[in-house]
Amino acid sequence: MLKMRHYDIADGRILIDGQDLAKLTQRSLRKQIGVVLQEAFLFTDTVMNNLLYANEDATEEDAIEAAKKANAHDFIMNLPDGYETMLTERGANLSQGQRQMITIARAMVADPKMMILDEATSNVDTRTEKLIQDGMRKLMEGRTSFSIAHRLATIRNSSRIMVLNGGEIVEMASHDDLMAARGFYYALYMSQFKGKGPGGDPEEIAAGFVST
Repeated sequence: MLKMRHYDIADGRILIDGQDLAKLTQRSLRKQIGVVLQEAFLFTDTVMNNLLYANEDATEEDAIEAAKKANAHDFIMNLPDGYETMLTERGANLSQGQRQMITIARAMVADPKMMILDEATSNVDTRTEKLIQDGMRKLMEGRTSFSIAHRLATIRNSSRIMVLNGGEIVEMASHDDLMAARGFYYALYMSQFKGKGPGGDPEEIAAGFVST
């Protein structure tokens, strides 16, 4: 990702608070950015050490508080050894939803200024999705956050939504404004919730979506 400087751009500039990312060290930049991906990555170590990995100055109390905010504390306490339970590679002995909640808690422990959430609620059931969304809401409080999602309910409260189709931004506004415009976003949103509204059949409009 460009923002994380996994590779640098050939032309132009990317600025954060007026600072050119190309002039920042990767270490200093990445300490300011937390990431929660679709596939949660956990180390072969205890739950506690997976949480503390995000911040070398964090305490166990910080980790437990973060787990509570991320709705992970209760299930962690029900594991064989609680926070000292050893996780297998990539957290394979946990469910997808449990892995994601630990990842969200770990991001809270890191306490970054910016967050990137990439399809963080994919592949989980509805009940678990609500718990994850609640944890994400707490994680994003007071931070600049970028959410990437196909499940539009995940991003409806965002201050600005950029709608991409075929690699191009086709609309950009708040959820309410995009719904009022009855354009591409409206069609996708309505088709996800099995609804139809004025201005044409949303499923027909959404058929123009270009998979990328």
